[in-house]
Amino acid sequence: MKKKTNLNLVDLFGQIDSALQLKFKTFSQGETIFSPGDSARQVYFSLSGVVKLSRIDQIGREIPLALLPESSIFGVLPLITGPHADRFYHAVAFTPVKLLPLSIDQLEQALHCSRELSMLTLQGLSERILQAERMVETLACRSQNSRLASFLLILCHDFGVPTASGILIDLKLSHQALAEVIGAARVTVTRLLGILRQEQVISISPEKKITIHKPTTLNRAIWGGEKNWLKNQVLSPKRGVVHVG
Repeated sequence: MKKKTNLNLVDLFGQIDSALQLKFKTFSQGETIFSPGDSARQVYFSLSGVVKLSRIDQIGREIPLALLPESSIFGVLPLITGPHADRFYHAVAFTPVKLLPLSIDQLEQALHCSRELSMLTLQGLSERILQAERMVETLACRSQNSRLASFLLILCHDFGVPTASGILIDLKLSHQALAEVIGAARVTVTRLLGILRQEQVISISPEKKITIHKPTTLNRAIWGGEKNWLKNQVLSPKRGVVHVG
């Protein structure tokens, strides 16, 4: 489910010594934050909005890595290599975002000043590892049906809000956006979502927000129970399973 934190990052950074000279940055939807080959000199804290991370393979296809909710940390390469390496993936504003970029020196000073920030940074790095593992499991699915079910559960984990009727994915998603993430054609995603709606597994609001009514059905779809909601489809088995929680 969508995590709620007792600490607001904006307030937390506001409590840190003003000598750090923190400068927030905003990016419009679709705007590039950094690209492969850019110098990796800063670590980014996401204060609001959603960031998409992706790579481009050798034949020009986009390989999605993650959709990051607010309060995420990304661009952490300088923590490993120091400020003398180049980025090797894309970061793009999936929605309008507000970020706080910190140099290694600024981050070290901030961590010394705030135990709470140190804990949040550790939690953020751990969550990035889990996000990467979940996305690898999703892309390892052999069938497009399984990849869609798996990715919907990832969205439940990162953006899900409990409601009376199910789990609302608090993120506007077009069929094209879903298709790009799971590596499918838009028409295929539209067809599969239509089946899920017909089986009352999901519903989609006019604002393009998805509510999951039967998450256990999606979970079964990942590891071999797809026929419960794709009655007449020919499916291939899936390796592994993505768990919500």
